[in-house]
Amino acid sequence: MAVRAAVLPAVGSPLEITGIDLPDPGPGQVRVRLAAAGVCHSDLSLSDGTMRVPVPAVLGHEGAGTVVAVGEGVTHVAPGDGVVLNWAPSCGACHACSLGEVWLCANALKGAGDVYARTAEGADLHPGLNVAAFAEETVVSAACVLPVPEGVPLTDAALLGCAVLTGYGAVHHSAQVRPGETVAVFGVGGVGLAALQAARIAGASKIVAVDVSAEKEELARAAGADDYLVASDTTAREIRGLTGKQGVDVAVECAGRAVSIRTAWDSTRRGGRTTVVGIGGKDQQVTFNALEIFHWGRTLSGCVYGNSNPAEDLPVLAEHIRAGRLDLGALVTERISLEGIPAAFENMLAGKGGRALVVF
Repeated sequence: MAVRAAVLPAVGSPLEITGIDLPDPGPGQVRVRLAAAGVCHSDLSLSDGTMRVPVPAVLGHEGAGTVVAVGEGVTHVAPGDGVVLNWAPSCGACHACSLGEVWLCANALKGAGDVYARTAEGADLHPGLNVAAFAEETVVSAACVLPVPEGVPLTDAALLGCAVLTGYGAVHHSAQVRPGETVAVFGVGGVGLAALQAARIAGASKIVAVDVSAEKEELARAAGADDYLVASDTTAREIRGLTGKQGVDVAVECAGRAVSIRTAWDSTRRGGRTTVVGIGGKDQQVTFNALEIFHWGRTLSGCVYGNSNPAEDLPVLAEHIRAGRLDLGALVTERISLEGIPAAFENMLAGKGGRALVVF
């Protein structure tokens, strides 16, 4: 069956909106009609080669939709069910999974190398980060779908698949922000906006948002920021000035740039914690000297997928949404069609805009 999709023909090439041949689901697979998909910076990292992906591929890893059909052996969802796509399903058997660190599953992205569809010319297509959400419909492993929590609209649920789990998890699981602590969030994209809301939910006493664009201040304050700073050479000093010259207890870096990682570190107090969520390239080198590591006693940690377990965290997030503590609509600045994805990528490259949501 032919459906339209955004195809990445080669690394570094523009996305092409075209028809693809999508097969029926096989054993252990599910076919989903997409309701919405988020345009995430990680997709840009895949398209420009920062993260490796077999090509040609259909990108898009943050989405939700309705089950159209299921293959043999699939019992936890049925046609007509609303589902959230999980781009990093855990295998439950590797070393990381045995430790309960399912976000580090060694086999989570194994399916990204599979052939899941074909171009109109018959060439093999790969499913980006497992789920190929930039398409009207997709076929995924049953492990990649989770039931949409009750009371969450499908279009909003799309954002749960990456941005919200990552931003919320960075604050609650990785940094483990405690009530009364001060927090700085670097990068006010979708993940950063989710992190700001999560810091507010955690009971942070002061929340500072930092971004290169002055235009994002209103978004940041609506998400929970008390103060907003346009990134500069004096950002760390300004943050210390806002926190009694101490620095924040926690910095969450969502941009993946060497300069912002270093500034986030410099902005935390002695003994503070810096969590790096952003995905940077190999050329982004961050340096520290041995004496400062000892003297400041800070903790610097990476964060994958918010250190989250989607099956356990989605019900928690749903409760925050139903209670009005978490506003998914605040993460979206633009609603676009499938044809709008290439332009959204250009905006991300230029550092413009906030968060685009593809609505099918």
